[in-house]
Amino acid sequence: MDQIYRHQRHFYDASRKFYLLGRDQLIEGLAPPAGASILEIGCGTGRNLIKIARRYPDCECYGLDVSAEMLATARASVARAGLTGRIRLAQADATDFDPQALFGRPGFDRIVISYALSMIPPWQPVVAEALRRLAPGGSLHVVDFGDQAGLPSAFKNVLSRWLALFHVAPREDLPAVMRELAQAAGADCRVSAPYRGYAVHAVAEMPRG
Repeated sequence: MDQIYRHQRHFYDASRKFYLLGRDQLIEGLAPPAGASILEIGCGTGRNLIKIARRYPDCECYGLDVSAEMLATARASVARAGLTGRIRLAQADATDFDPQALFGRPGFDRIVISYALSMIPPWQPVVAEALRRLAPGGSLHVVDFGDQAGLPSAFKNVLSRWLALFHVAPREDLPAVMRELAQAAGADCRVSAPYRGYAVHAVAEMPRG
């Protein structure tokens, strides 16, 4: 993974700015309570975490990524933003991580996964682990590439070939898997397909104890 990102990390945000749709809408929809804890899984360059920390200044922000190269970029970006005291970062495997060991807390009120599942081969365990790490009343917010059902087939073919260059594969069964795993975890799940199916946006909410 670090071999992939050693060079990509320097232009990652600029190259993805125009086609990772729905990230800012996800952030607006978090609606965390005051003092909430927010974790981003696959935080990459830290772009989303910086926006989250600025949007919700009374919340505690955390990020994890498996790539040391990406985390180096994220730490530099967080420092430039003056948010080192507000955002804590750690290297970990998203399929199996210990929030107590990493961050000194048992779980989180909000967990975000933004365009990361399409880059992680064993992505289903990531969703299951995220659900397991939610606090009572917490919610998991996911945005990623959809099935492009409402778009011309030629567009889908071109997009798929382009994404493959970056080792990205849209998970067309993401809505079904989210619903299944949420139900198994006792969470309510709602899924939408914005931008004519270009993206999928899913939210799973745990009951309040």
